[in-house]
Amino acid sequence: MLRIALLRRFLLLAPLALCAGVAHAWPDRPITLIVPFSAGGPTDTIGRILAESMSRTLGKTIVVENVTGAGGTIANARVIKSPPDGYTIMIGHVGTHVFAPAVQALNVDYLHDFDPVALVATNPEVIVSRNDVPANSLQELIAWVKASPPGTVSFASGGAGTPSHIMAVQFGQLVAPLNIVHYRGAAPAMLDVVAGHVDLSFDQAATGLAYARSGKVRAYAITAKNRLASASDIPTVDEAGLSGFYMSIWHGIWAPRGTAPSVIAKIDEAVREALADPLVRKRLLDLGQDIPPPDQQTPEALRALQRAEVEKWHPLIKAANIKAD
Repeated sequence: MLRIALLRRFLLLAPLALCAGVAHAWPDRPITLIVPFSAGGPTDTIGRILAESMSRTLGKTIVVENVTGAGGTIANARVIKSPPDGYTIMIGHVGTHVFAPAVQALNVDYLHDFDPVALVATNPEVIVSRNDVPANSLQELIAWVKASPPGTVSFASGGAGTPSHIMAVQFGQLVAPLNIVHYRGAAPAMLDVVAGHVDLSFDQAATGLAYARSGKVRAYAITAKNRLASASDIPTVDEAGLSGFYMSIWHGIWAPRGTAPSVIAKIDEAVREALADPLVRKRLLDLGQDIPPPDQQTPEALRALQRAEVEKWHPLIKAANIKAD
């Protein structure tokens, strides 16, 4: 009887011991970091900076793979269908994990289709105009837009359903409707503002501030609650006269749903170590990114932010019938 009891106990505990051993051994092979956009863009650059540092912490290579198309939803689907073993993770942002399903009318629930790992960085938009717009402050710009015939002030959007498009719709509701002109990306949109063909645009501070610093466009405000460390001379929208007009291109790391909490914790720890590294921080700050404090780099903080953004933007997208190209 004693032998039978011991055998039963062994059979009950063996699977648990095996699982604990697997979790403890993780990672024992390279990890793939999926980037939902082309190489060289902001998301890809941030992902590669993190992957380099995280590889050292985890002791295994992190291979960056660019899976492009459909506003990031192709990459999302790839990760959702991957085994939840921690060997396939992804970096995404507010566009891929909040806007994309709404503007593409997808029957998905990205809040629960992924396990959040870490909030990485935030990058607000900057409100800019062509240089000869008769306004030197955001309050003057708002007054000029309101005084112009309806729909005559033009706005350069990075494309239908993009953050700049959604912001332009919200700006129209708060101030006055804009004549929104869609481009195939933020870069050509900004170039037409620089050339004086379009009046206004909202662009990521990481790129828009470079144009402002070189005198090619005029910057009015940052769409965040706090000033950017890398652009402390640019006021926030609260300070400049359009309180609460916030938009940030925040980036996060996600894993397939069902990934072991111990593995999530290890990846999050590697992200935290990367974000604490002075060299990594400098590289991200040079890109115009704001690094969240440690208590906001957690899976819980990322999930809370994603949920809040869904609750904020999905009703506006639906009411305005905003759709992707």
